[in-house]
Amino acid sequence: MVRLGVRELLNGSFEVEEAENWRAALQAHTQTGAFDVAIVELERDPDGNEGVSGTSVIRALRKAMPGTGIVAHARRPERHAAREALAAGALAFVAKSSPPEALRRAVEAAAGSERFIDPAANGTHPAALTKRQREILQLLADGYSTTETAHRLGLSVETVRTHTKGLLARLGARDRAHAVALGMRLGVIE
Repeated sequence: MVRLGVRELLNGSFEVEEAENWRAALQAHTQTGAFDVAIVELERDPDGNEGVSGTSVIRALRKAMPGTGIVAHARRPERHAAREALAAGALAFVAKSSPPEALRRAVEAAAGSERFIDPAANGTHPAALTKRQREILQLLADGYSTTETAHRLGLSVETVRTHTKGLLARLGARDRAHAVALGMRLGVIE
């Protein structure tokens, strides 16, 4: 049922291939060529046939398919599960209980080699940052001033300030330092 929903959500935007388990995914990868994204269920095999955890599968897929963006798909939005999945090599984490748009965003992020953590996994639900807001937030995290950020991006200082105010509001941050901390926690920036 879950795979049917995922297929329906992604059809039209992505070519979707299904695999019963991680070994079948590796075989499909060998036969069809490289995948842009692999979605991995974090729960153990429900039939108990393989007894392999989702994080073990992520590690195996990362090793076998290093260029593939891996999305960890979990039953619940648990912070520790997100951390474990990212540590194992996933680029994105999303809960099955989240809105379908969260899975779409996770897949798009992984396809673009970007990180995405389901906001529900952090107990917050910030609106998605724009690409420009993420760029500015990353430069702030890297220690650049507003003036330096404007120069690097070819923007006016006032435009950078406007984007900064917007990202603070979207993240629900008190100030720039809090925004950087939230951005790192959510996996929006490094």
